[in-house]
Amino acid sequence: MKILIASDIHGSLKYCSMLVDRYKEEKCDKLILLGDVLYHGPRNDLPEEYNPKGVIALLNSMADEILCVRGNCEAEVDDMVLEFNVLADYALLFNGGKTFFLTHGHKFNPQNPPKLKKGDVLFNGHTHVSRIQETDTFLYVNPGSVSIPKENTPRGYVILTDEKIIHKNLKGEFLEEHTF
Repeated sequence: MKILIASDIHGSLKYCSMLVDRYKEEKCDKLILLGDVLYHGPRNDLPEEYNPKGVIALLNSMADEILCVRGNCEAEVDDMVLEFNVLADYALLFNGGKTFFLTHGHKFNPQNPPKLKKGDVLFNGHTHVSRIQETDTFLYVNPGSVSIPKENTPRGYVILTDEKIIHKNLKGEFLEEHTF
């Protein structure tokens, strides 16, 4: 298993294109998007090369490779124009006795976690701040934002394999990893 997980594209064709390039170069099996795919929302400035229609075309060309959860900026119309579901509040993966809970972060997050057991992993975006952090109960992973990073964190993504989580910037450069 090799999955690329990213969040918060916010309609930037430039950074979505870079993400898709990384996905292909990494030779991943699946692309998981943690929400806020097309729109920037009222609290964010427009990202560079804001072009939701271009993002739609690019991601629809690979729709069978994408799993997406709903962000706080997704609307029902997004589900009408994207050829993959964007309205699920969360997704679950199971591997090696671990549960991987994937969500945007505006509902479930480290301050309001879902029910997880020791060793499980919570993935979310939403804050635009990348982080890999052990808690008393679970591992918390936030890939940050592809297009509008905050708190001086890089534009980035994470790679999930059977053995580890690898955090990289959008240029594909290694930042950190966590081994299971």
